[in-house]
Amino acid sequence: MSPLNISLTDLIARLDEELPDADDLARVSEARLRAQTLSDLGDQLVDHYVRKARQAGASWSEVGDAIGVSKQAAQQRHAPNVFERFTDLNRHSIVLAQEAARAHKHDFIGTEHILLGLLGEPRGLAYEVLVAKTESERRIRDAIEEAMPPAGQKALRGHIAFRPESKQAIEQALHASADLGHDWVGTEHMLLGLIRVEEGLAAQILRNLGFTSDELHETVTTEIARRSAARG
Repeated sequence: MSPLNISLTDLIARLDEELPDADDLARVSEARLRAQTLSDLGDQLVDHYVRKARQAGASWSEVGDAIGVSKQAAQQRHAPNVFERFTDLNRHSIVLAQEAARAHKHDFIGTEHILLGLLGEPRGLAYEVLVAKTESERRIRDAIEEAMPPAGQKALRGHIAFRPESKQAIEQALHASADLGHDWVGTEHMLLGLIRVEEGLAAQILRNLGFTSDELHETVTTEIARRSAARG
């Protein structure tokens, strides 16, 4: 097995470089957030290859043996879920949304955190659409921060639940993908899902920035068609 191109020394050096004036306790909190993100990404890595193994015909017993757990444990942990058709970029944006909630010490993942997650994935189409209209990532981030609830009192550990509006937005993203006849759910579909949940904070932020649901739908449809033509 080839070693990963990352080391504890690298992680420590990067944290120290990015937080030169932080005290030891602040660095403990930041280290915890980064450890959680690494853990989440590791889970996604395993999920990715489990999906590929299953598509190739591997049984849950074989998957369990490969992971080192029982068939039942493998199936429970890695069976298809609501994020099964999410692209890797969109899955990463969800991880970033969770990280944003932790960073703000919130005990929920709101639509505003999901919007931050989309901004954190510049390779995604959602990011391109957002920045193309506003001409400034900073402007969007400032709008989110201004609308976001105050930070909590202490950092949270373990699972952070999605707010009902966030679950609705994820559902709407699935619907948006189906409406467009796509077999994937990308960051662009997630963006459409966010603005469709009108009571969500993300939709309010997007409307204040000048976006509308119809315009976003048209922009996404046009851009996907342009990209498909370019590839063809």
